[in-house]
Amino acid sequence: MAAYDLEEQEQIAEFKAWWKQYGSLLTFVVMAAAVVVLAWRGWNWYQRSQAEQASDIYQALQQAVQIGDTQRVKAASGELTEKFSGTRYATLGALVAAKATKDAGDTKTAKAQLQWAVDNGEDEIRDLARLHLVTLLIDEKAYDEALKLLEGSVTPAFSARFIDSRGDVLSAQGKKDEARKAYQLALDTLSGAQNGGANSQNWQLQSSAVYREIIQQKLDALGTKG
Repeated sequence: MAAYDLEEQEQIAEFKAWWKQYGSLLTFVVMAAAVVVLAWRGWNWYQRSQAEQASDIYQALQQAVQIGDTQRVKAASGELTEKFSGTRYATLGALVAAKATKDAGDTKTAKAQLQWAVDNGEDEIRDLARLHLVTLLIDEKAYDEALKLLEGSVTPAFSARFIDSRGDVLSAQGKKDEARKAYQLALDTLSGAQNGGANSQNWQLQSSAVYREIIQQKLDALGTKG
């Protein structure tokens, strides 16, 4: 029994020595791990909270659009971009608000909202904002700016739309031959994507017969190459 007590005391002494050497480090590691877990949970909660609040504001924005309350539209869009810029609702709200403000005759605000979506949006939303902004720039005869906005990478679902929009800019500039080439390329791109097999799911917007007919009408309106 005495031998057991002595052995036990030696183990306790060894543990005390080990703890003295490594205890502080172990405590730090455990605390750091706990902080990481709590921070992760807190961040997830924050993200969910942000998304829920942004969703409510986005719904309010849509309601304001339906009743034609442009001031409420601007206020809701502004709140989304200022307080919830990290959510998808902010860029969606900017697109919706841009259309409403343009329809109300406030082109300046519409351009600012679209530019925000271009700068902060992702993938399809960003590209859709670019296309809408190009339309406004064409109306303002800011052709060089419009062409520059059409440069760079684009998501496959909008490739033909970007080429088509380039044709619109060139046509507005009076560059018929270049516009004709752009429209024909847009039609060819549509045909190629329709036969693209795995990429066919991207064609809800571009592959419709109506859209093809619109491009063909633009091409026909330019006449044959002189």
